[in-house]
Amino acid sequence: MPIATPEVYADMLDRAKAGSFAYPAINVSSSQTLNAALKGFADAGSDGIIQVSTGGADYLSGPSIKNMVSGSLAFAAYAHEVAKNYPVNIALHTDHCPKDKLDTFVRPLLAASTERVQAGGTPWFQSHMWDGSAVPLDENLQIAQELLALAKAANVILEIEVGVVGGEEDGVEGAIDDKLYSTPEDAIATIKALGSGENGRYLTALTFGNVHGVYKPGNVKLRPEILLQAQHAAATELGLTGDARPFDLVFHGGSGSLPEEISAAVDNGVIKMNVDTDTQYAFTRDIAGWMIGNYAGVLKIDGEVGNKKQYDPRAWGKSAEEAMAKRVVEACDALRSAGTHQ
Repeated sequence: MPIATPEVYADMLDRAKAGSFAYPAINVSSSQTLNAALKGFADAGSDGIIQVSTGGADYLSGPSIKNMVSGSLAFAAYAHEVAKNYPVNIALHTDHCPKDKLDTFVRPLLAASTERVQAGGTPWFQSHMWDGSAVPLDENLQIAQELLALAKAANVILEIEVGVVGGEEDGVEGAIDDKLYSTPEDAIATIKALGSGENGRYLTALTFGNVHGVYKPGNVKLRPEILLQAQHAAATELGLTGDARPFDLVFHGGSGSLPEEISAAVDNGVIKMNVDTDTQYAFTRDIAGWMIGNYAGVLKIDGEVGNKKQYDPRAWGKSAEEAMAKRVVEACDALRSAGTHQ
């Protein structure tokens, strides 16, 4: 299927919220990892989200070029073409963009999508993330207001982050302390600043102990009940019933999370969960196994010629893509999106 239109993406999110499931949002940085993610979603019978970070976009433009906009547009153009061959809907998203990279990442991409929409097309990306976790909440929401208006004009959904995710991703590091937990007051401030959809649709990454990086299960102290508290606070502010879920929530820093923690987060309104560390490992671990298992063919040992069928990048690439695709299926199963494609 073609990359999801804004209408299809909105329907995807609505169905996830109504059906109490979430989509894995898989970070990619190459055509190989993109194809692996597409296959994983198709194998799971799940629609999904594929995203690039600032570092991934840099890399996609060419390691010696390092241009986030050209890398993002190249990724989007390639994805729009190859996604046609898969029987699921895929939305494209850009991940964590801090304040100092807005002018070289999200704003130019929104402008490119606006131009495309005004010409009768669809946006390059279906959503973009503004990561204001490193600035005061008032400034975070003020910038979010500006970006939400731009996103609405481009028929794009904005993702914001309210709170701090610990650990490190793409050179952005957050401390592991009490700031990892968003408060009901944060939720109310967000609703007051951005509304509940009338100013443009947005996804909200509230923090409940999330930490980027690699952690064994149980080492990250998640408190999914914080998400429910935020939903209740927002519902009260909007005059809604107590069981309402005003926020479309995003789960960041989920590596090492226990299955029951993931399930509770989805129950409390999470409809998108970022998956990066685990799929990176699945991809690279398979390559390492291939190289070790076929070292005599991969290397020209003792003056021999090696085995081209083993050192051909397509050989180990196919194996790595298959391993990553399996990890994407696992994510779909854990988030209950497997088999939900319509």
